[in-house]
Amino acid sequence: MKKSQLGFINATVWIPDSKTPNGIAEIPLTKHALEVFRDQIKISGTGEFLFPSDRNRDGHVRSLRTAWRKALKRAGIRYFRLYDLRSTYATRLSAEGVADEWVIQMLRQGDSQVFKKYSQMKLQWREKHSTKSIAGPTKGREFWHSRGSTAGVLTQL
Repeated sequence: MKKSQLGFINATVWIPDSKTPNGIAEIPLTKHALEVFRDQIKISGTGEFLFPSDRNRDGHVRSLRTAWRKALKRAGIRYFRLYDLRSTYATRLSAEGVADEWVIQMLRQGDSQVFKKYSQMKLQWREKHSTKSIAGPTKGREFWHSRGSTAGVLTQL
């Protein structure tokens, strides 16, 4: 990711290329995400990349696989794919009553058929968490997604 893709004034990040046309997008950022990106810019040096690396000719990190595994291990969390958080996000939005069309749009999903699995999980999630907040994971509290428990993963990273 290049630093020039971040828009601090509009609180967005520009995704200029993707495997699918729907993946090319301007994504809104939360205040917390903006803070994290600002901190990363401070430690990334003067180059154009947000996550520089001298381990390859491109000059930037090409994969998060190793960092993700290490972060989960440090947090004491059983491995799951980073991509699985997409399911968690969609399921939680749907379970809280966000319109399916909005969830599909937030996922930048072109085909609503893919969304069906998330809406099928909606009732299970709502039943399990009907008295819990969806504000996000906290240390020691589990939250559900399609591949199992990811207790506190985001607060541990």
